[in-house]
Amino acid sequence: MKTVLKNLVLINPKQKLNRKASLIIEDGIIKKIGNLSGDDLKNANVIEFNEAVCSPGFFDMHVHLREPGREDKETIKTGCNAAAAGGFTGVACMPNTQPAIDSAEIVQLIKDKAKDHLVDVYPIGAVTVERKGELLSPMAELYEAGVVGFSDDGTAVKTARILRTAIEYSKMFNLPIIEHCEDETLSNGAMNEGFNSTQLGLPPLPSVSEDLIVSRDILMAEYLKGKIHIAHISTKNSVELVRNAKAKGIKITAEATPHHFTLTDDTLKTYDTNLKMSPPLRSNEDLQAILNGLADGTIDCIASDHAPHSIEEKEVEFEDAPNGIIGLETQLGLALSELYHKKVLTLEQIIEKLSINPRVILNLPVPSIEVGEPANLTIFHPNEVWTVDVSKFKSKSKNTPFNKRLLNGRPVAVINNKKMYYKDKFSEI
Repeated sequence: MKTVLKNLVLINPKQKLNRKASLIIEDGIIKKIGNLSGDDLKNANVIEFNEAVCSPGFFDMHVHLREPGREDKETIKTGCNAAAAGGFTGVACMPNTQPAIDSAEIVQLIKDKAKDHLVDVYPIGAVTVERKGELLSPMAELYEAGVVGFSDDGTAVKTARILRTAIEYSKMFNLPIIEHCEDETLSNGAMNEGFNSTQLGLPPLPSVSEDLIVSRDILMAEYLKGKIHIAHISTKNSVELVRNAKAKGIKITAEATPHHFTLTDDTLKTYDTNLKMSPPLRSNEDLQAILNGLADGTIDCIASDHAPHSIEEKEVEFEDAPNGIIGLETQLGLALSELYHKKVLTLEQIIEKLSINPRVILNLPVPSIEVGEPANLTIFHPNEVWTVDVSKFKSKSKNTPFNKRLLNGRPVAVINNKKMYYKDKFSEI
């Protein structure tokens, strides 16, 4: 079947591409880019996009799919469906599953479960066995099985000795160590330490907890010339540490989540457990530092830290609730609303941070919008206003603080692996 995508704005900063054109796709391959003739429209499925933006497919490098072990919260299938609905054609799934992704067998299980989906799934392997921080995982075996990075996500690599050995191994494969930067001796709080934590009577979690691990990891990356990626960066000092490290040529990258560039700890006055996360929501000063870091390139990419939890788990006292929110289906809308429409980033910069840079960090090929190339595309309207409705989400869990929020900009369609998601339906293309 020939599919014609009419009237798109093609943007790919990597190709220096920014033009209006239509696309013809057959058997998952881009066959034509440009103006259409009468013959092009014959026997074709024609879709009018009214100058929506078409970019290389978006990639979220920090997603929790919960399978294996907690399929009550999310499965690979529901997570992939949520990713497609959110505008993503690829995700990297974190290793804090049950059991952890610390063996080739678990990697293969995930790959087998994901192989027939539109959305590509790339596992992240655990740094240590069971993520306990004691015994190094079989990193070579995990690499050969297909992981694209290593992390003990949920906690930082426990000791400098283990971190050193992990970096030395990961250098052999040119893969990053992805760090959840939190000193565990300071991490028993429920929210950011400050005026609000005192006023609300909640146990504090100081920002220096993150800064200490970021500092340690930068020093280790410099010493060993290894690659460190800072997950969900959240503090002003951490952003400055990464900025200075990059200026020195240290191999360090960082990601920011939409909730950390959208919300502050002021919102916790409602005691809504959907606002409890790790790292916690910080101060307005920290939020502004993240915006500045995104604008000047200190922060390389945007990632959701999609963390599904059941309603029963979240409907408890704030201190007892698990950390995290779902984010795949609100990420693009929040990025366009808070970054593009508020003139923090251009569309090209948003595409870099949602499509190109995550793949570069993980050594994955970046899709091209060229004739003869497989169609791996995200199509979105940057100016379409919509209201978040969690009841329509594809994710199995509903834990988001953004329900009923008005957003400006939304995904329209995604295409990958000879499949298309458009108007709430999957089809072959």
